[in-house]
Amino acid sequence: MTSRTVTLLDVARAAGVSKSTVSDALQGSGRVAEATRERVRAVAEQLGYRPNSAARRLRRSSTGAIGLHLPQTATRLDYYMNLAFGAVARAQEEGLDVVLLAPAGGASGRVASRVDGLLVIDPEVGDSAVPGLLDAGVPVVTGERYLGPAAAPSGAVICDNAASLTALLDHVTERGARHPAVLAPAGTSAWATALRATAASWGQEHGVAVALRTVPFAATPQEAEETTLALLRTDPAVDAVICAPDGAAPGVLRAAATAGRTVGTVSDRMTGSTTSDRMTGSTTSGRTTGSTTSDPTAGSTTSGRTGEAGAHPRTPLLVASCVDGTATRSAEPPVTAVDLRPAAYGRACAELLCDILAGRTAPDTVRRHAWALETRASTAPPR
Repeated sequence: MTSRTVTLLDVARAAGVSKSTVSDALQGSGRVAEATRERVRAVAEQLGYRPNSAARRLRRSSTGAIGLHLPQTATRLDYYMNLAFGAVARAQEEGLDVVLLAPAGGASGRVASRVDGLLVIDPEVGDSAVPGLLDAGVPVVTGERYLGPAAAPSGAVICDNAASLTALLDHVTERGARHPAVLAPAGTSAWATALRATAASWGQEHGVAVALRTVPFAATPQEAEETTLALLRTDPAVDAVICAPDGAAPGVLRAAATAGRTVGTVSDRMTGSTTSDRMTGSTTSGRTTGSTTSDPTAGSTTSGRTGEAGAHPRTPLLVASCVDGTATRSAEPPVTAVDLRPAAYGRACAELLCDILAGRTAPDTVRRHAWALETRASTAPPR
């Protein structure tokens, strides 16, 4: 049946059901048994059926598009570009286009007339556009929660950001760190707020002085380098630096080199090895967690001559990142990082919005997204 367009009637005949049943099964609507729904979808895929999106939009008075609102810093961050590609891929499967909204756009009435629904990613309390978007009169799914006063979104996809930073702090402690530092992001997003709060609460719970420094939400490697150098000069006991912003970790590595600090393993031991540890965030009983172990007695440091920062250059400086990406994977040494799986996250956000638009999922749904801790040479254990 490749010589012409496959129709709903073709699928109905092949599946042995009515045309209306095929329509309901493919749209996720109507009272169709799950076994029938799966059979219809399988037949449609086998025949190469593609929905007539123009006709469907006319029937539903639909624009055939959803809007995507990203933070103003998104254009230079690898994380958000991958997230956007994931959202676009999922929307296209539903026959929907994705409209990228201008960061400063707050005309909610015009927005609502152009799209069927909205994705608002990492909404900041200080972003003047967000309240209008949440009250635009169309279904809205947020990527992470919005902490400001506004209309509640139709749904949200969230990560357990407190658990991911806890996993990093537990990990560097297990690898011998006694005085970790966190370069936490400024701003009022749920991600930034959770990381700053977790750094403080983890230190109190473990009786460890966590050196907390605030950097811009989208700090550049240069900004991370300057902050780390200042940190190591004023607090040379710091033996681990966890850098939050996407792509900024190479700046921490440069600061370590300038300060005469060896990253990961001391200079007279084998270097260049990468561990294969992988801690995954899994959804269990509605909660995304990462399982780690922490042994505050593990590891040791070695003394040597004093470098620029007043620290011992033969004492390892462990380096990790709250966001994985090209910068962490290609660094020298490769940097331990939390893989937030941005493409899958964008896809999950778009999928929830599509499900709400199609009536497959009730509004006020919250789904959780899993993360994974990728352990690399920047926190390699002593040999």
